Amino acid sequence: MKKTLIYTLSVAFVFVVTASITFAAGGFDQFGYNYKAMIFNGSVDGIDKVLDGRVWGDPTYANDHLVMKWSKAWNDAKFNGQPWTCDAWENNEWNGKGEGGSGEVWHYKIVWVGTELEDSSCWREGGYPIWGQFEVILDQGTSEGVHEWIAHAISSGYGMAK
Repeated sequence: MKKTLIYTLSVAFVFVVTASITFAAGGFDQFGYNYKAMIFNGSVDGIDKVLDGRVWGDPTYANDHLVMKWSKAWNDAKFNGQPWTCDAWENNEWNGKGEGGSGEVWHYKIVWVGTELEDSSCWREGGYPIWGQFEVILDQGTSEGVHEWIAHAISSGYGMAK
C-alpha cells in the first residue's frame, strides 16, 4: 500500500513538472494565447490580457469562449515587422453558449487587403471592410436564436485563388 502511494505521488510529481516545463516552453499562457502555435483558445476575457471579467472594459462577452487562429503571414506582419500580404488571415470561432456566456455563436474569417480595401487585388466580392486594411470574408452566426449570414465572400477560403 505504501509503495503504491509513493509510486502514485511520484508519477503525479513528474506529470506536474512535465506540464510546467511544457507550459513554460511555449505552450498557452494564462490568458489563452500560444504564439508559437499561432492560436488563442480560452475565455474572451483573456484577449485583452487583463483577467478582470471584462473585455476592454465591457463584461458582455467576457465569459464566452474563443478559438482564434492566424496564419504565418499574419504572425510575421503583426509581430515581426514583415510586410502584410494577401496570405495574412485570422479566424475567430466564438461560442457564448457556455455558463454565463452571451448566448451568441459566431464565426469570422478576416483577411488583410491593404488600405485600398475594395480596390485591392486581395479583395473578395461579398465581404466588408474592417480596421482600415482588412476584409471580413465570412461572418455568420446565431444571436437570440436567429441564424444570420452577414458576409460570405467568394471565395471565403484562405489564400488568393490562382
